[in-house]
Amino acid sequence: MKVTIEKSKNFAIKNSIYFILGAIFIISSLLNENFLTVLNLRNVLRQISVITILAFGETLLIIGGMIDLSVGAVFAVAGILSIKVFLITDSLVLALLTGILAGVALNIISGFLVSYFKTPPFIATLALMTMARGFVLLITKGQNIYQIGRYIEFGQGSIGFIPTPVIFMFIMLAITWYTLNHTRLGRSIYAIGGNEEAAMASGIQVPWVKFIVYLINGAFVGLAGVLFMSRVNAGLPNAGIGFELDALTVAIIGGTSFSGGIGTAAGTLAGGFIIGLLNNIMNLVGVNSYVQQIIKGAIIALAVIFDMAAKNRRARVQEN
Repeated sequence: MKVTIEKSKNFAIKNSIYFILGAIFIISSLLNENFLTVLNLRNVLRQISVITILAFGETLLIIGGMIDLSVGAVFAVAGILSIKVFLITDSLVLALLTGILAGVALNIISGFLVSYFKTPPFIATLALMTMARGFVLLITKGQNIYQIGRYIEFGQGSIGFIPTPVIFMFIMLAITWYTLNHTRLGRSIYAIGGNEEAAMASGIQVPWVKFIVYLINGAFVGLAGVLFMSRVNAGLPNAGIGFELDALTVAIIGGTSFSGGIGTAAGTLAGGFIIGLLNNIMNLVGVNSYVQQIIKGAIIALAVIFDMAAKNRRARVQEN
């Protein structure tokens, strides 16, 4: 009986994020009659897609004991360069590849600094954030780019009834899930985040793994930049400010531990849905925007408290 209760308790804790998501969905549907409309839920999916894609990259990094504070600035560079290439070539494929490659190229800097120069990820990505933001303002002279034509198809188009950004989001979900669960790289990421010294002693090439994870993160950031610029129908050099915090919030709420070694792609997706649904229902019921900021901050604090409590509980179990 005691074993059954303990198993039930562990199951509830392990899947708490999904119970919370279900509760938010049910409560939201009761608070406003427009919440459950197909159009509204479709808009929620479109709105969370960019931040959730960014959060998948942060999830890979945080599991491995790293972080990226340059997300917003790199995001802006990738989107702007993608638009410039499109305006020159009129090729959507080249524009998309340019955005992704720009994100990867910039993350090479972070990857080298963290992996081979042992620079703390916080410092390395903060430096890249400053450089990238300066670069995008330099190449645009601080001016927005309008008249981008067919480029909007990335962010505003649909395949059937499903918005294009949502399709990309689920593709990135599949890539993140497969990487973490079915590749040597994924196992190495968990090992490094759990205990870097032990991972190195077991033969894992820690610097190389960290470098590759930053490159993957860069691809995700570049793609997100393209989708965002396309959705807002303009090239905005100041886009992405604060997006790194939003991406971190989604990852943490989704169960990714800041201590490293713990996190899932599905959990991050659930975190994206939780933030999206909360934003949506607060807007529908007319919650003041300043109050919304307070609520979001409280949610982050609760997620961190839960993470620390779970960490302490795991430590006690290991001691026993």
